[in-house]
Amino acid sequence: MGSVAASLTIHQLLGRIVYFHALFIEPSLAPSAPSRPGPVCCNHGPEPDRGTIGKLLTDSAWAALVEVATTLPAHDHPCPKAKDTCCATCRVVAAAAAVGAGWATTEHRSYQRAEPAETLLRSCQLATAARLGQAFATQHAARCPALDRLAESEALPGAEELPLTGELLALWASPITDGHHPVTSWLNHCIGLDDVRRVLETRRTDS
Repeated sequence: MGSVAASLTIHQLLGRIVYFHALFIEPSLAPSAPSRPGPVCCNHGPEPDRGTIGKLLTDSAWAALVEVATTLPAHDHPCPKAKDTCCATCRVVAAAAAVGAGWATTEHRSYQRAEPAETLLRSCQLATAARLGQAFATQHAARCPALDRLAESEALPGAEELPLTGELLALWASPITDGHHPVTSWLNHCIGLDDVRRVLETRRTDS
């Protein structure tokens, strides 16, 4: 896929994250503790001189992912030195991890009326961080050690368990090479997580 087409695909997928987050997740977020910092990024560690937030994220479509992550304070753990000189790839990885964990938590609470297992959150967090981080690093030739520390679990939720999170993971598995039709197209006809829950209950009853 050419760079222009690849860039367009990435923009469309990021737009879908923003749209789904605003429509489904943000209205259903439970109160949470203030954001706490994560580990220092590689630009403040022993291997500096990576592509910075100021150069690669400012005014980029990827900045929208960071904005989504900031609405998830319980899960967003950016570099404590979070400035324009931070590693852009590290920040994308942290933001993607927050989205994966935050979406999974919110969906599970909405459908199951209970807290999700830590293993489920960890799996969604790592997989989302790895997949979106890899896409960013490939697009901007900005590989960094944060990606090398990520190991995906095979125990990931599917679209029938957590539709939003499952679709997110599926669409970003190979974002540049795969076709990108929605995995769960019926989501386009829902206006909130209550609608999604009712569809899931109906599908389980009918099966």
